[in-house]
Amino acid sequence: MKQLFIFLVMMLLWIPLNAQTVAESSKNEDLTTNLKTENENFQDNTIEDLPWHNRKFKVSAGGFFPVNNTVVKVEGNNGNIGTEIDLENDLGFAKSTASFLGTFDWRISKRSRLGFEYFVLDRTATKTLQREINFGDHTYPIDGSVRGTFNVQIMRVAYGYAILSKPKYQAGLLIGAHVLFADLGLKLEANTQSVEYHDNFDFTAPLPDIGIWGEFVLGKRWGLYANVNYLAVKINDTDGRIISYNLSVLYNVVDNFSLTAGYTGLNFRVDTIQERLNGFLKWGYNGPTITAVYTFGKHVKVTK
Repeated sequence: MKQLFIFLVMMLLWIPLNAQTVAESSKNEDLTTNLKTENENFQDNTIEDLPWHNRKFKVSAGGFFPVNNTVVKVEGNNGNIGTEIDLENDLGFAKSTASFLGTFDWRISKRSRLGFEYFVLDRTATKTLQREINFGDHTYPIDGSVRGTFNVQIMRVAYGYAILSKPKYQAGLLIGAHVLFADLGLKLEANTQSVEYHDNFDFTAPLPDIGIWGEFVLGKRWGLYANVNYLAVKINDTDGRIISYNLSVLYNVVDNFSLTAGYTGLNFRVDTIQERLNGFLKWGYNGPTITAVYTFGKHVKVTK
């Protein structure tokens, strides 16, 4: 009722003011000063007219360049006690990597949004072991040549609700889940040993999280987005803890096309029991992102 009253008052004030403005306009005024041409910058209008802001849909794709820190321990059901392995130090995995990152956002209403993310990272390394390692059902000897693989896909879905909703900024709560598809394997190559063997540890881990987010208009071509998420939970035979964050700055290049540069991180630990193997994976990756963004659909109007 209060909002309706304010709206009616504004309408009553606007009608006479607009009529006065029209009456005072000169008939000799050049038509080009009253009409917008197709070449005018669309962003010279109001906040709601910015082509990159508050659109119904947003798609982004680009590169992610994380620095990794990965620790794993896998025990076999034959009584073999697993060794805690640092993939970067013990197995020669590169700390710095490059991977693909893609997102899709749907503005359901002026306060609600739904987001999807996809991240993929495939890593391999070969190293002569400097110490004996127990992994799965086998023991990998010192001076043995071991080839390691670590392939990961992460999908995330998150629902966001804006508690604060203004034309120039929005901020609110997030609830969602990261789903981790991991495949970790070791293979002893038969260059120094008479036998060749390998072990694989693969699992799928859903990791729910809750957090906060904010989106801000910094200028006609500039925007800022940030979010932080955290949760520790146990689901069936999987116990996980996760914290993720993202900070990115957007620059609108032209019309609906923009570029973003940011910094993203995800750190988690997963303890899981499989049919044949028991293990844990502790992985952190943090680094810069560069993405191309395309927005489309109608503007979602946000009241002042």
